[in-house]
Amino acid sequence: MNNRNRSLVFLGLGAGLLLLLSTAPKPAAQDESSQHLRVNVDLVQLSIAVTDKKGEYVDGLKPQDFEISEDKIPQKIATFEAGGSPNHQVINADGTPASIEGASGSPGSEIAGLTGANVFILFDTSNYMYRGFVYAQDAIADFVRSLDTTNKVAFYSYSRNLSRATLLTADRYQVVNGVRSTVAGDDAALYNSLLLTVKDASRLTGRKAIVVFSNGPDNASSVPPEDVAELAQSTGTIIYIVSTRAAEEQPVSTAAFARVSQATGGKAYFARNWRDEKDAFAAIREDISHLYTISYYPQANPNRGWRSITVKLVGPNAQKYRIRTRDGYRLLQPTAITNSGNLSASAPAQAH
Repeated sequence: MNNRNRSLVFLGLGAGLLLLLSTAPKPAAQDESSQHLRVNVDLVQLSIAVTDKKGEYVDGLKPQDFEISEDKIPQKIATFEAGGSPNHQVINADGTPASIEGASGSPGSEIAGLTGANVFILFDTSNYMYRGFVYAQDAIADFVRSLDTTNKVAFYSYSRNLSRATLLTADRYQVVNGVRSTVAGDDAALYNSLLLTVKDASRLTGRKAIVVFSNGPDNASSVPPEDVAELAQSTGTIIYIVSTRAAEEQPVSTAAFARVSQATGGKAYFARNWRDEKDAFAAIREDISHLYTISYYPQANPNRGWRSITVKLVGPNAQKYRIRTRDGYRLLQPTAITNSGNLSASAPAQAH
């Protein structure tokens, strides 16, 4: 895919990463090289998993335990949330410290109503799913019921097109009913549907994750997995993928699933039977519940393309723990995306 076609898949960021693009009028005396595009990134959000050498989650960390840089430029943490604890504002939008002591003992004021995660479940109902369909439904239904009550859940399914069966809600019965109502059908357009799901998630603040269940390779998408991964990175959306042995037997699909999930800070699981499926969903539930959510207002940065993010732990235990999160984001241009997954460009982006 050439660069022009790749650029068509990007859309404007939601609350996780809001882009305001404006171009100043060109005075008559200016030449073409003096034009510039002013880019203002309001907020960047990171979801971070911290584990020890045994893979156990590390809880109890504070904002001062994290060090974040963007293109090697040090950043100041604006908000901080540990797992399901209240979100705390560490600095204000103007860079001044928040003055109220938060409940966690960290400096900052508590922000009510921002705990919990927004979880989007994307279920493969293509013709790959005729075998093991009911077992997959059972595993997803159990996963929905097991999620913390502060989380909101949406249930989508896909074959050739995306079906938004249950929109984001705290009503577990409604979500499970959506799971039970699905039937297997057409070819699989996973990446088209996943792109649209990322777009829905990108409008939300706080922790947001997409959990995909796929039983086979994608055979109907017009969008490559690399573009989906980059969009998810740039909108702060974690992607987890649970797949089966049928997909694992396809090396191309296996590699693509691993790349997409890893790039966003998530994981890919390959289940050999229904017990493995349940174990994979249980592992994802634990991961979501232990994520640290950190946001920052980017310092001045002339880079209008891919921005590299580095997260480090500081202090005496820094070398004992491991961090998993996305490693950057790209400034995006608006595009139009139809519900069928077809992509169409809006005004062309100005090259730099």
